[in-house]
Parts: sequence; structure tokens; C-alpha cells
Amino acid sequence: MLDAKQNNNCKIRNLKFQCNRYFLFSLFFLLFSFISFSQVTSSIDSTKIKIGEEILYTINVNADSTDVVVFPEEQTFAPLEMIESYKADTTFEGAKYRLIKKYGLTQFDSGHYTIPPQRILINNKPFLTDSIKVEVNDVIVDTTKQKMFDIKPAVEVKSPPFDWLSLLYWLVPILLIIGLAIYLFRRKKRKDAAQKQLPPYEEAIVALKTLDNSQLLKENKSKEYYSSLTEIVKRYLDREVDEAALESTSDELITRLMMHKDAGSFDFDLETIRKLDSIFKRADLVKFAKMNQQAGQAEVDRKTIEEIINETHEAVPEPTEEELLENQEYLEKRAKRRKRRKWILGISGVLAAIVLVGIIYGAATGFDNLKDKVLGNDLRELAEGRWIKSEYGNPAVILETPEVLVRAEAAITDANKSAVSAKDFFTYGKMNSPLYIMVSTTQFSQKQDIALETALDGVLDDLEQSGAKNLIVKRDDFETEKGIKGLKAYGEFNVKVSDNKVLKEKSTYELLLFAQQNGLQEVLIVYQDDGKYAEEILKRIEASIELEIAEKDGQ
Repeated sequence: MLDAKQNNNCKIRNLKFQCNRYFLFSLFFLLFSFISFSQVTSSIDSTKIKIGEEILYTINVNADSTDVVVFPEEQTFAPLEMIESYKADTTFEGAKYRLIKKYGLTQFDSGHYTIPPQRILINNKPFLTDSIKVEVNDVIVDTTKQKMFDIKPAVEVKSPPFDWLSLLYWLVPILLIIGLAIYLFRRKKRKDAAQKQLPPYEEAIVALKTLDNSQLLKENKSKEYYSSLTEIVKRYLDREVDEAALESTSDELITRLMMHKDAGSFDFDLETIRKLDSIFKRADLVKFAKMNQQAGQAEVDRKTIEEIINETHEAVPEPTEEELLENQEYLEKRAKRRKRRKWILGISGVLAAIVLVGIIYGAATGFDNLKDKVLGNDLRELAEGRWIKSEYGNPAVILETPEVLVRAEAAITDANKSAVSAKDFFTYGKMNSPLYIMVSTTQFSQKQDIALETALDGVLDDLEQSGAKNLIVKRDDFETEKGIKGLKAYGEFNVKVSDNKVLKEKSTYELLLFAQQNGLQEVLIVYQDDGKYAEEILKRIEASIELEIAEKDGQ
């Protein structure tokens, strides 16, 4: 009987233990679900859209600063299509931080759809968001009011004009390269020829033998024959006796040879000079008066020239060692002068070609454009480069900028710490750079109405403390393209770059301020006005500004 009671008590205890274990397991599961739900939440800006309209899908993640969070980046929103994945934004709340990731979704067919749960990894642990239902409606078109038009006939389009500028871009470098290649080739050819040049006497004898092997006399080309013959003897005399022989006329050369004989520079025979004079005069008559020489006279003159060269070679004294050194120094100096002259001519040609190209380019596209291409223009590069659209802070300020703004540490005074719950600060460039952009968002601890005029005075005071001196302020109302109203301050100031230095050139600025019930959004643009591109950048940034309205304001 006692054993039966003990068995029953054991069964009751086991049953209670199982019930308690089940209860603890259920409580743990609910707690885990609550923690998961509190860590990851999702929302959309509208549950009803028209075909092709964008839905802004937002995922909020609360995590520790050491947690690694991975958002979905692929097409995981089917049947809706992801058209853009926006950059994640981060706000700090005490020891934790909040990540806000937004996606642009759309659908091009009407109907009722469900955005499936999205899988977010926190330290490699999966967390799922809730599914959300969306209704996509057709765009209603009233055909009774919308006029119908016939299909327009095809229009012949003229071919675009020939782009001479592109041709110039390619043609000028190619011509410069070809010219440089020809110059280097000819230079190498002359250098090789100079290295292979024979001594004066051997060169003259080889030239005479080459003339003998020619067919000039057989072809009755006396003029060409005498031209070659006289050039051979003049070249020899130019290298051995008188360096001006090649540039001299026949009479001038004979006169100079007589002067060398009278001066005792060379031991010339007077009869040799007379023979040479006779051959020169006969050659001139053949070349210029077209005289027909007697049969066999050309062969006699050729033999006489060889005798004159042999006699001159014997008459030319052997140079002393000092003369050889002087001659070597002279040749080196002359080679350096020629090389320097070639470099000057080459550089001058290149500079002239560059100037010519610049004039043509400036005339075709404008000289301001040429100046920007040569000297560079930072503002132009920013204006014509690829712009980036992104959102900054919370509530977010969405705008297009030439470069991504970088998060910076926001300075919060001790007096404002109790009133400010979070402040985000993003910048590009520096105050004294050609372009400086700053975006700031401030969230207050308590809900309050903000007077923009008062807030603007405080922001301008902060701007002066940041280095804006001689501040000129003009105020005006501002409204974004979506109708959000704010306040604008604009004007000029001098930038303080050190304790005792202030830039003389004035910087132009524009400050935009927007207030919400619990927050302040600020956009500051400072630039050095170049008269064109800076204004383009300012207008483009202004036109792109969009603001995220805080949820409390939207209610």
C-alpha cells in the first residue's frame, strides 16, 4: 500500500516537473521572440501606390557598438522589385546605436502583394522582419477628356556634324609623334654617317672612283659630271685646307688659295692653282653656258683633279699634337653648338605646335574652357563629375552632392546636452576649400516648437566661431520642390585660417534651415565664386534637397 502511494507521488512530481519545464521553455521562446522583435523592425511609407511608384521600405536595427549587422542586398523582396538600396544611416543612443537601412521598391502590375520577411544577420544570427501587405493600383486615364492624336510620320534626321575637335585631339599627338620619330631617325642617320666618314684624302679618292663607274659621260651628261667633279675637289679642300671652300664660288676659292700660298700656310705650287682655276672655269661654262667640251677633255680634267688632290695632300703639313688638341676641342665645341641649336629648334617647334593647338582649341571651344583644361578648375571637375544622392542624419536630409559627405564629430555644449538627444554632422571639404558642404541634424529630448529666426541666429553665431569673419547676412524664405518650407541665409564672409591670418578673397555661402517639432535640419554650402560652375553646383544641390519628416510630425 505504501509503495503504491510512493509511486503515485512520483508520477505527480514528474508531471509537475514536465509542466514547469514546458512553461519555462514557452517563456524563454516568448522572451527570445520579444528580444528579436525589439532588435529588428520594419516599416513602409505607404501601403497603397500606383504602378511604378516607389515604396520606401525601412529596416531599423538596435544593436551594440560591437555587433556586426548584415542587411540583404539582393532581390529578396519578390514579388516586388528593388530599384535602389540606400546607404545605411547610424545614430547613437547611449551605449547602443540604431541602424536605419532603406530600400526603394516598386511593382509594375496592379494587384495586392505581400513584402516577404527579410533576413538580417546580427553576429551571424538570423532575425526576420514582419511581412507587409501592399496594394498597387492602376493609373486611371479618362479617355473622354484626353485627346487622341494620329501617329506622326517619320521625320528624316540630319546626320550630326563632323566632330573636328575629336579629330584634333587624335591628329595633333599623332603628328607630333611622327615628327619626333622622323627627327630621331635623321639624327641617328647623320650620326652614323659621321662615324663612318673616311679621312679627307681617302674620301676624295673613293668619290673619284665612284664617278668613274658612273654612266654620266656615256649618257652625255656633262653638266652633272662636272658638278660632281668640282664638288669632290671642293669638299676635299674644305676639310683639308679651307673650311669655307664648299660655300665659296670658284673665283672666291682660287683667291683664298692664293692668300694661303702668300701667307705661307700651305706650300701650294702656282701651276697647280692655275690648273684648278682652268678646270673651275671650264666647269662653269659647261654647267651654266651649256658649252660642249672637246672629246676626251672630261677625262683629262678628272685626271688633273686627282693630281691636284695628290699634290695638295703632300703639301698639307702634318698637324702637331697641339694643333690636333685644338682641332679636337674646336670640333667638340662645334658639335655642342650644333646639338644645342637642334635642341632649341626642336623645343621651339614643340612649343609653337602646342601654342597653335591651344589657339585652335580655344577658338573652337572657348578660351575659358582652354584655361580650365590647362590650369585646372576644381569647381568644374566637381560640377561635371558623377554626383551622388544620399541621405544624412535622422530625420534624414536627402540631397545630391559631387562627393559623399563624411560623418564628423558634432560638438555639443554642456548647456545643450540635456536638451539634445542626438546630433549628426556630415561634411565635405574645408571652410577655405573651393567648395565646402555641411549637413547637420539635431534631435531634441522633448517635443518643442522651434522658431527658425532664433535658431538661425544661433547657427550664424556658430559659423562665426568656426572662422567666418566680416559676415554679411541676407535672409529669405526657402521652399523645397516638395513644398517643405524653411529659412535661408546667404551672403559673403572672409575665412580665418589661423590666429593672425584671414583670407582676403571673400567666400560666398548659403545656409538653409528647417525645423520640426522635435528636430532641426541644417544645410550649409560655402564656395569660392568663379562666376559659372559654383552657381551651377549651388542650384543643383538646392534643387535636390528632400527632407524626411519625423513620424511624430506626420501624425
